[in-house]
Amino acid sequence: MIEVFTDEYFMKQALNQAEIAYSEDEVPVGAIIVSENKIIAKAYNQTQKLTDVTAHAEIIAYSSATQYLDNKYLPKCTLYVTLEPCVMCAGMLKWAQFEKIVFGATDLKNGAGEVSDEIYHKKTEVVSGVMSTECGEILTRFFQNKRS
Repeated sequence: MIEVFTDEYFMKQALNQAEIAYSEDEVPVGAIIVSENKIIAKAYNQTQKLTDVTAHAEIIAYSSATQYLDNKYLPKCTLYVTLEPCVMCAGMLKWAQFEKIVFGATDLKNGAGEVSDEIYHKKTEVVSGVMSTECGEILTRFFQNKRS
């Protein structure tokens, strides 16, 4: 059983968004943004649907959260994302000044960590590997289905 207000609880919510992406034939990455234990934004990859290479879950969730809070900075927010952010998303996350970033599966090919460990804002706490098995499994399933 997953307890409320833990990293695992919120990552499960992000994984629900990844399932929506999967069902829409998008790369299954989901993200949520939490402020004061309240989910203020939910998103999933929509690059195919929007024909926009920047329509990553993190970017869409960020836009929603900034509208909700009426602020371009999110220093009291936590981003939960099922896959390690790419360099493009990491750049946005740095400028947004998140308090904490939590990701599930590591992206050894395109993850921001492959470029630099210092890519995020210096005050941002980064936690990796939360529910990594579950987050990685949906991606593996998606790409296996694409190859067959």
